[in-house]
Amino acid sequence: MSEEQARPSPDEVLARIKAEEKQAKRGKLKIFLSYAPGVGKTYTMLEAARLSQKDTDVVAAIVETHGRADTEALLKGLEVIPRREVEYRGIKLTELDVDAVLARHPQLALADELAHENAPGSQHVKRYQDVEELLEAGIDVYTTLNVQHIESVRDVVAQITGVWMRETVPDSFLDSATEVELVDLPPDELLKRLREGKVYVPEQIAPATEEFFRKGNLTALRELTMRTGAKHVDEQTLAYMKSHAIRGPWSSGERLLLVISPDSLGARLVRSTRRLAYQLGAEWSAIYVETPNHIRLSPEQQDQITETLHLSQRLGAKAEVVRGDSAINAVEQYATAHNITRIVVGRPPKKSWRRFLRRSLADQLLHGAENFDIQVVGRSETMRRYPQPPKAIFGNWRGHLQGQGLVVLATAIGKLAPEFFAPANMIMVYLLCVVATAFFWGFGPSVVVAVVSVLVFDFIFIPPVLTFAVSDTKYIFTFVVLLAVGLIISYLMRRIRDQAEAATRRERQTSALFALGRDLAISSSLESYVSAIVQRLKETFGRDAIVFLPTPPNRGALRPYGSPKDVLISENEMAAAVWSFQHQKVVGYGTDTLPSAGARYLPLVTARGTIGVLALLVNDSRGAFTIEQERLLGAYADLAAVAIEGIQLGEEAHNAQILSQVLRDTEKLQTALLNSISHDLRTPLVSIIGTLSSLQEEGMHLDNTAKKNMVQVAREEAERLNRLITNLLDVSRLEAGALKITRQPAEVQDLVGSALEQLGERGRLRQITMDFPENLSSVSVDFSLIVQCLVNILDNALKYSPAGSPIEIKGRQVDHEIIVEVADRGSGIPSQDVAHVFDKFYRIQRPDKVSGTGLGLSICKGIVEAHGGHITAENRTGGGTIIKLTLPVSEERFGQGEKPDA
Repeated sequence: MSEEQARPSPDEVLARIKAEEKQAKRGKLKIFLSYAPGVGKTYTMLEAARLSQKDTDVVAAIVETHGRADTEALLKGLEVIPRREVEYRGIKLTELDVDAVLARHPQLALADELAHENAPGSQHVKRYQDVEELLEAGIDVYTTLNVQHIESVRDVVAQITGVWMRETVPDSFLDSATEVELVDLPPDELLKRLREGKVYVPEQIAPATEEFFRKGNLTALRELTMRTGAKHVDEQTLAYMKSHAIRGPWSSGERLLLVISPDSLGARLVRSTRRLAYQLGAEWSAIYVETPNHIRLSPEQQDQITETLHLSQRLGAKAEVVRGDSAINAVEQYATAHNITRIVVGRPPKKSWRRFLRRSLADQLLHGAENFDIQVVGRSETMRRYPQPPKAIFGNWRGHLQGQGLVVLATAIGKLAPEFFAPANMIMVYLLCVVATAFFWGFGPSVVVAVVSVLVFDFIFIPPVLTFAVSDTKYIFTFVVLLAVGLIISYLMRRIRDQAEAATRRERQTSALFALGRDLAISSSLESYVSAIVQRLKETFGRDAIVFLPTPPNRGALRPYGSPKDVLISENEMAAAVWSFQHQKVVGYGTDTLPSAGARYLPLVTARGTIGVLALLVNDSRGAFTIEQERLLGAYADLAAVAIEGIQLGEEAHNAQILSQVLRDTEKLQTALLNSISHDLRTPLVSIIGTLSSLQEEGMHLDNTAKKNMVQVAREEAERLNRLITNLLDVSRLEAGALKITRQPAEVQDLVGSALEQLGERGRLRQITMDFPENLSSVSVDFSLIVQCLVNILDNALKYSPAGSPIEIKGRQVDHEIIVEVADRGSGIPSQDVAHVFDKFYRIQRPDKVSGTGLGLSICKGIVEAHGGHITAENRTGGGTIIKLTLPVSEERFGQGEKPDA
């Protein structure tokens, strides 16, 4: 082999890297394998665990000692996880508690008897599925297994021992083991241990010895175990050599194709193919060709085909269902497209009259598939899971009666009008009877009609009449042609009927998927998407459906959508949906995981991961899912996943757009804030620092009056800085909703007076007039907040009006509201700015560049609206601005004291 041939391909290297990455996150599995109970698997496992206990966190998840003292001694000192109790038919059973082990999350868990079948009602049907969940959680597992419990050798073991093993483990799970350790003991020593009572209790020794523990059986099983272990080591060696480009003899590179057909024994066929693929180191696939004849299969046959496909998947095959009018053509096309080198098929049934009418698939492949090696696997009739009922090819008695009625009618017409119906014409009439019978009543009645037509034609119309004798030998050829044409027409009509029914079935599936796609295309929200999915599933399967979607931000919690009103979702059903979501596996009814659930749960998986779970509720009266239903249900799940992902992506894009706009607005706001307060903060600070520096400097020789004036300037600048900071704090309180109002009755005159007092010297330097009616009612407000609001409004009027111009304050009452107006004689507000003067950081651009942050009026608006009032701004006739505050009138009940308001 050349160096290039020895070097692995890039695809193989990539696959190996992905497998190693997946394995790094997954726990390591070590299987202690032997050929019979009592060899010492559990004992060896416990010894290995005690050696690892020094530097590894080890727990005994479940260990079966069977009362053996030496095994129980090794178990002491190990932490034992309490078992989960399950009650079944009044008996309490104990099983491995997967949730408890996951919660404890040790480095290594011991799980004895890998092939054990869990009690009904458990989360998984088999213990190996419990172990699989522990491995996916990153927990290493030691476990034990006997060779007779490996699925692919199940029938071989049955031939050796005569015992059919009910508890098995798929070979694919055995292949995932990191290490397989053989635990061996000579058969003679094992039989000695059995007689000494170290394997079973005394009353079980004799039956076990007779049925299973024969030396010949044990020897054969021991050899089978060693071969299995050696093959596993060989697989690991080849994988290592290939990944590291080490020269050596590689696998044959063959690809096997198992063809499943209704007339072949599925389970035996699958196990034999698995063993052959294992021996050759070859990839293998399994297909079932669905022809138009599929609709005539019995429910038992359809169930067997479904079970056979599921078995092949468990044993590591890629199982598919392909459609075609001809099984041989479909197999050849699939084999050619997938580079298959060898086709495996079951031996056809024993020779019978049916084989003369229809060749088996094995016969067709042997004679037609010349480009492939064909391997035929023998049959074992005693191993058949389902009986094969004979096909009702002759139809029902009603069809026969009606077909014979047509023959009688045609004969009567021919006899009553002989001048119109010569013998040649009667042949066409009888052929018409055959066609009509085949069209309306099927293949069987039409075949009988064809035979009877020939006989009646000979008996009634061919001389000598009323006998089956033929005077003219040329009519013999006519009889043969009439019979042959009648049979051909019957067969072709049956084919047309079958193909029409198959086309109708496919059209229904296509129509259902098209209708769902159309409904999803016109939907615009998540609720409408879910409603369309649930409705279409109801129409197609006759069963209610529920869609479970994660609830952000907790991706582990699911919320049901589209749930029928009369359906209550129990905790167990919700747990099944969560398990399917987390593990991306189909669970529930008809599966090996949570089979007792009330629904079939399908994860909705896309390129982004699992986005939800589709649950189809179970109605026991409708039976199990067929192959066609499972395929269609999978298509519905894929389409639903893409659709829901699309609407979620749309929502995410919309939210991202909103967030982007918010970020832009925030950035704009921050820029405005910096632009607004940078100058206003710096100016008073510079003034205060300059004043204090002048006072501190010794050479200034300032008199008391100058010092007093400078201190006054510093104080005014400090107050200005304080107002600015107060405004900023008030804005943050308003934005956070943390502004608390304590209402009390207050006179408007007192509010205005307090505001003017806070303005200090600036207010006394201007002419401010007040006009309030004597009977003006009090208002119910937070005194300090409204005073602050008035201060901001008056400060705004002082800054934006000429020095020396008057400012007018008026009050009036309208119904249950008090309106306070503050008017100045400034230049007014430009029309385009009137609607924005109460926005945060909004400042009117003026040539005189009046200082300010643009927060004063915004704070006023927040305070007034928090009191249940409102504030407006308008231009005054003749020039200037009017700010109007509207506040609620104080009621009598407020006169007794304060009323807190959130």
